[in-house]
Amino acid sequence: MPTPRIARGPVADPDPGLRLAVQFASTASGLPSRAQIRRWVAAALEHAAEISVRIVDADEAQALNRTYRDKDYVPNVLTFEYGEISPGVLGGDVAICAPVVEREAREQGKPLQHHFAHMTIHGVLHLQGYDHIDPADADIMESREAVILERFHIPNPYLSFPDENGVRQ
Repeated sequence: MPTPRIARGPVADPDPGLRLAVQFASTASGLPSRAQIRRWVAAALEHAAEISVRIVDADEAQALNRTYRDKDYVPNVLTFEYGEISPGVLGGDVAICAPVVEREAREQGKPLQHHFAHMTIHGVLHLQGYDHIDPADADIMESREAVILERFHIPNPYLSFPDENGVRQ
């Protein structure tokens, strides 16, 4: 089954190694700005890339997950990688589900913007071939995420988070 491509319009980007389109298709409040998303994407990139990041609501996230992954649930982030779309330039789309990110941030006792940063970086790393299915690969990906998040003074999301009583685990 072909993977979706998020429609791209003209993108003016000061970084020639990154062409980024940011789309907001969510009614959620507290969404990050385009500038924040751009900083997070740029920090996670190891290659020149053309990327669309789309912030979506639950219905769209579930439909994408069902249609392109045969999984019928609402994910926090989906990445569609297209490989090298021109010499030396990776292409892909990242869809982030705002309601899931908001719920997870609340459950984990972390600031909403920190979790949006994490999910954006996570999606961009997937676009570059990182994965977390195998435990050894998960260690590599999670370590990379932690290093990038640290640049934004965001704590390592894999160390601990509060339980339902606010106690850090």
